[in-house]
Amino acid sequence: MASSGWLEQVTGRLGARQAEMKLALRVTIAGTLAFAITKVFNLPQGYWAAITAVVIMQASVGGSLKAAVERFMGTLAGAIYGGAVAAIVPHGSPLSLAGAIAAALFPLALLAAVKPSFRVAPVTSLIMLLPPTGQAIGPLAAAIDRVTEITLGNIVGVIVSLFVLPARAHTLMVEAAAKVVSLNANLIEVLVSELTADPKGRSALQTLHPQIRAALKKAEAAADEAVRERKSHLTEAVDPEPLIRTLYRVRHDLVMIGRAAANPLPERVLDRLGPSLLRLRDETGTLLHGLAGALRTRRPPPDAASFQEALHTFVSETEVLRSHALSHDLPYGSFGQVFALGFAFEQFRKDLEDLMARAEELATHRPSETARS
Repeated sequence: MASSGWLEQVTGRLGARQAEMKLALRVTIAGTLAFAITKVFNLPQGYWAAITAVVIMQASVGGSLKAAVERFMGTLAGAIYGGAVAAIVPHGSPLSLAGAIAAALFPLALLAAVKPSFRVAPVTSLIMLLPPTGQAIGPLAAAIDRVTEITLGNIVGVIVSLFVLPARAHTLMVEAAAKVVSLNANLIEVLVSELTADPKGRSALQTLHPQIRAALKKAEAAADEAVRERKSHLTEAVDPEPLIRTLYRVRHDLVMIGRAAANPLPERVLDRLGPSLLRLRDETGTLLHGLAGALRTRRPPPDAASFQEALHTFVSETEVLRSHALSHDLPYGSFGQVFALGFAFEQFRKDLEDLMARAEELATHRPSETARS
């Protein structure tokens, strides 16, 4: 029984890491295949092809394409310039070799500092000068072999990324976006608890905000890779940038709501607004969780009628409070807090409608995206 429970636990953990397992499999296949091909063609340093195939393998096809292009351009620049330095600058003694290394590294290091996509160039240039490659077979042959091996590794890596359990960047972006929306639902619940003086609210905020920022960065990085896939005609998915922009706008709206919720509402205000505020919290959370599920499954977004009604009720209650005699006895800060909260939720509603429109776009384009995957 104990061994059975242990096996189920291991299986469950592996099942939760399917994306990581697929990436590990792609990396293994790419490195092994690249090395095997170098042996078929009898390349002198086949391990560079294997290393390249492993290095460029990213979580998505778009990421692998970007890494392959950057590594090829950096290798080409380093091989050409390093080969030229090796051919022109004498480097037979340790002192002259040190001078040649300095001449080979500085310009390419400066290039890599200005354009990070060339960060491989200084390494390649250095390899051209160090034994055994550059000095054993000559700078020109070494440069050709180096570029050939890196090119082979790039090709193998991209092919494996395309055909072995391919992961589209667009899919990774949508999954990260869905996580952001789901975390936003949790955030709304915590922010309302702040207004009702729930002591758990502050500690929960310290956990949620870093999680949301991390998920947003992950979605943004995947969107950059998805753009590369679109430019390479590997997918017909919709432009990912509007979704990312909308997620950030919703994020800013929630920051505004958080500022308005920095202090608990006075008890007399809660007596008046509490029921509508709690209903708005529940309807907002339900809508956001439903929207997150729709993004993950590429379904149309849920109906927002209940959320709209709850928001309308809350805003109406704040308007009633304005003319109610109770407002004349409220501190100025509390009175402004109520209307700042209403304004922030109204802005949130507008951006949430835009986010739902983006989800509708994703659902509409699901067939062509699936066909390409």
